[in-house]
Amino acid sequence: MKPLIAPSLLSADFGHLEKDVQMLNHSQADWIHLDIMDGVFVPNISFGMPVIKAVRQLSEKPLDTHLMIVQPERYIHTFKELGCDLLTVHWEACTHLHRTITQIKEEDMLAGVALNPHTPISGLEDIINEVNLVLIMSVNPGFGGQKFIERSLHRISELREMIERNKSEALIEVDGGVNQDNIAAIVKAGADAVVAGNAVFKSDDPELTIQNLKKLS
Repeated sequence: MKPLIAPSLLSADFGHLEKDVQMLNHSQADWIHLDIMDGVFVPNISFGMPVIKAVRQLSEKPLDTHLMIVQPERYIHTFKELGCDLLTVHWEACTHLHRTITQIKEEDMLAGVALNPHTPISGLEDIINEVNLVLIMSVNPGFGGQKFIERSLHRISELREMIERNKSEALIEVDGGVNQDNIAAIVKAGADAVVAGNAVFKSDDPELTIQNLKKLS
């Protein structure tokens, strides 16, 4: 099965955001990935509620929203109201992860949990049957354009084994440094979905690049 492709708007041209979203609407992209950063959990600030609302009005694709913020539970209902379809929180940012995942599901959104590059995969064992998605960060979160951490391939395989062992239906998504050179190895390791930022938006033909990412996997 071809992986789901989720271009990250963090790398888009915010001076022409409508144009970029319309390009994604016409492309083979499956989701639009939104990186929400608060400058506390990660050393960067991205965009907030007005931009998400505008993207929702323009987008024909599901919004795959990745919260890199502290105390994400405070905003779960808000992100539902903004029209997000999938909401991913960081394992490292949640004191009561199970409760937060339950809250997301109660808002009728798909619930995901993200892991930083050095957070052990084993920590997911008790919740792997509760989540719809696990997001493996293959760079340190906070900035686009970073190089893929090769060790991530082993982590993807380890997570795939855990999912199969527990008969979980969780998808594996990979975010960070994904491009046309490494997507085949990422999918072979067990990924179901990939986030691509610079690989798409900094290319000469973003729509063709998305198509190629599907083919190369």
